[in-house]
Amino acid sequence: MIALFVLAVPVLTYAVTWEMDPAHSSFQFKVRHLTVSNVKGDFSKSRGVVVIKDKDITQLRVEVTIDAASVNTGHAQRDEHLRGPDFFDVAKYPTITFVSRKVIKADADRLKVTGDLTIHGVTREITVDV
Repeated sequence: MIALFVLAVPVLTYAVTWEMDPAHSSFQFKVRHLTVSNVKGDFSKSRGVVVIKDKDITQLRVEVTIDAASVNTGHAQRDEHLRGPDFFDVAKYPTITFVSRKVIKADADRLKVTGDLTIHGVTREITVDV
C-alpha cells in the first residue's frame, strides 16, 4: 500500500502599503488657454495608497482620490468657474480618482502606470510616467 501525504504549507506573501503623504505629494496641471498662453494649477487636497505585493514592482497598485474643489490656478474667479457645472461640477462630482490596472518597467528608474482616471463622472484610461 502506498500512502500519499500532502503537506499544506501556507504561502507567505509580501505586501507593503504606503499612504500618500500630502506634504510631499502634488497634482499639477497645465492647460493651453486660447492658443496664446498656458494656465497652470494644482489640487491641494488628495489622498491615496500604493500597495506592492510579492516584491515585484510591476505588481504595485495605486489608488488616488483628489478633492476637485481644491483646484487652484492662482485666480479666484477662474477657480470658482472651474468648480462649477461648466467644468468639474464639484457639487455633483466632488472627487477625481485614479486606479491603476497595469505597471510596466520603462527602464531602471521609470515605470509606466496605466489605469482609470475618472473626472466629472467620465472614466478614461491613461498612462502616467513615474
